[in-house]
Amino acid sequence: MRTDTPMGTLPAREHLLADAADLPVLDVVIPVYNEEDDLERCVLRLYDHLARTFPYGFRITIADNASTDRTPEVAARLDGTIAEVRAYRLEEKGRGRALRTVWSHSDAPVLAYMDVDLSTDLNALLPLVAPLISGHSDLAIGSRLARSSRVVRGPKREFISRAYNLILRGSLAARFSDAQCGFKAIRREVAERLLPMVEDTGWFFDTELLVLAERAGLRIHEVPVDWVDDPDSTVHIVSTATEDLKGVWRVGRALAVGALPLDRLARPFGDDPRDRQLSGVPGGLARQLVGFCVVGALSTLLYLLLYSLFRAGVGPQVANAGALLLSAVANTAANRRLTFGVRGRDRAVRHQAQGLVVFGIGLALTSGSLAALDAAAGNPGHSTELAVLIAANLAATVLRFLLFRAWVFPDRRDAPAARESATGESATTPPVAYRSQHPYDTADFRACEAADRTWDVTTQLRVVPQDNDQRNAR
Repeated sequence: MRTDTPMGTLPAREHLLADAADLPVLDVVIPVYNEEDDLERCVLRLYDHLARTFPYGFRITIADNASTDRTPEVAARLDGTIAEVRAYRLEEKGRGRALRTVWSHSDAPVLAYMDVDLSTDLNALLPLVAPLISGHSDLAIGSRLARSSRVVRGPKREFISRAYNLILRGSLAARFSDAQCGFKAIRREVAERLLPMVEDTGWFFDTELLVLAERAGLRIHEVPVDWVDDPDSTVHIVSTATEDLKGVWRVGRALAVGALPLDRLARPFGDDPRDRQLSGVPGGLARQLVGFCVVGALSTLLYLLLYSLFRAGVGPQVANAGALLLSAVANTAANRRLTFGVRGRDRAVRHQAQGLVVFGIGLALTSGSLAALDAAAGNPGHSTELAVLIAANLAATVLRFLLFRAWVFPDRRDAPAARESATGESATTPPVAYRSQHPYDTADFRACEAADRTWDVTTQLRVVPQDNDQRNAR
């Protein structure tokens, strides 16, 4: 299994054209386990649909998940009689394992999969992969929860599906509507970088793939589908739901501590690497403003609560300093993670120190406002103090955002150019690769990155140096 994760931003998306060597543009994988009765009917139906409607070359790959019935024989017979069908046998179960293995070895630029029961109407297949072929999107999923979808299934499965997606939205901030529909596609260059980060080998594979892609800023296209539930489905709902919840916890924890190198999946601004050279492009200014306002509003509420508590026992200046200090630490931490997208512990102490400098400026503004109020009104009431502090905090908030953006968390998109001008080293030096069966082990990742080496997946102990010819060949 190929698990190399090239570094650097992804290349710009391009429209895919039919290859002169007649290589397939689309590879549709059908993961199966003990499906001797339905496999042949499914493959023939899919083949007939693609042959009639799909304008590019295609391949159908049967991924047998260690079946114990006659499924391997049926798959081998289809492989031998239809040129566009290929059979792949795995000795271990797991839908995620099957997809990762086949997708990692496929030469098709667009990779897709669907369930063997063909619950999804095949008329949605071309709309699913068209945005990937055109270069518009990175991944595409079928959604049974879109408004224009037509779904026939029992109330139990409907409730479980909607509850699961609600959990994803609440815990992992997922914005895609349907994580578990067995109808998805991905561009190969995206899969090459994304698959090594996906740890699950079972049913949670889909969810983890989508969450990481979304967090990395990749574009996910959703297609409304017509879907009819298969009453003979062999999915064990309780055990699958339990494993999915464990996966949600694991991925959420990894994202919270910044243990995934998601910057390796970033697309350049405007989808063209040349756009990084444009001047005056605000790197997410609108999103940062929204995040900063939300964090600022919550910090202000925290500050006012703390001030009111402290004011009951101490004077206004001491209460203001203590409340502002605690809320400033929380504000810096929240803005670091949520507004400016800085993950991990790297430079965390430095950021807090710089945040305290910004806090000092805010303290001077608010303390000065209290002093001016006391000089003007003598002994002002509590409500008057709060009103003055709110106005002073608004002014301090504007200044805080400007300082955070320009000084504490500056946009580092021009770092490669700066490094090249300072050291003479080309910013387009070929990247190294990260190979690991433990995608959340960032210590190994950084060690390999620093040493310009590759982590060998076969031993997980041996570090293999790479020369420039090997890297350029990739």
